[in-house]
Amino acid sequence: MALNGIGVAELEQTKVIPPDDVIVVENLWRTYDMGSEQQVQALRGVTLRIRHNEYVAIMGPSGSGKSTLMNLIGCLDTPSQGSYWLNGQLVSDLDDDQLARIRNKEIGFVFQTFNLLARASALHNVELPLIYNGTPALERIARAKQTLSEVGLESRMMHKPNELSGGQRQRVAIARALVNNPSIILADEPTGNLDSKTGLEIMALFDQLHARGNTIVLVTHEADIAQFAHRVVHIRDGQIFSDEPSARRR
Repeated sequence: MALNGIGVAELEQTKVIPPDDVIVVENLWRTYDMGSEQQVQALRGVTLRIRHNEYVAIMGPSGSGKSTLMNLIGCLDTPSQGSYWLNGQLVSDLDDDQLARIRNKEIGFVFQTFNLLARASALHNVELPLIYNGTPALERIARAKQTLSEVGLESRMMHKPNELSGGQRQRVAIARALVNNPSIILADEPTGNLDSKTGLEIMALFDQLHARGNTIVLVTHEADIAQFAHRVVHIRDGQIFSDEPSARRR
């Protein structure tokens, strides 16, 4: 399809995205082929905008599509249909190598299971994104130490994950997410493996990160955790069901 000789792809490439919009997804679909001519529509035409320094929770039950949306926003997957711009760049049509570079530069991931290297120190775990992007050794060590200090782990830098509490491990994971100064912190059930007291401490840390200017997208199924965000997006059956300010912003 073309408009006055200009294809849809060319129009998407030249579309001007407001500079304050960090994430823009339009009519995003994700279809999985399950074999035997069976398909699962995980996302069904999702349109969403997230601005710089917003703190957004994405909620939904198992199978709602929230994890699929997280994977697309995090450039871990590509949409079957629709468009995704990250900081004004159309990323929905990039190849795997280009997506890997975007992930390393623009997005800091925090996972429920921490995803730390078991035999590596906290310092080395935080260094990893800087190793992948070729940062010189002295600079990356200094940045990793500074970031660990920012999350309160200056005395635990040489400890391995099995020598740390669950909350400390999650702080290492958050430091790793921050070390590249990403545009977005994408947190997938960040308190899911923590007791309630430690979970509250981690959410207080996210509050501090938001206050200093980070854009945070939090994926959770827990309503009380979602209320730490300032905006809550509910997904049901692959579509946005509601998009409202959280209780703390009303």
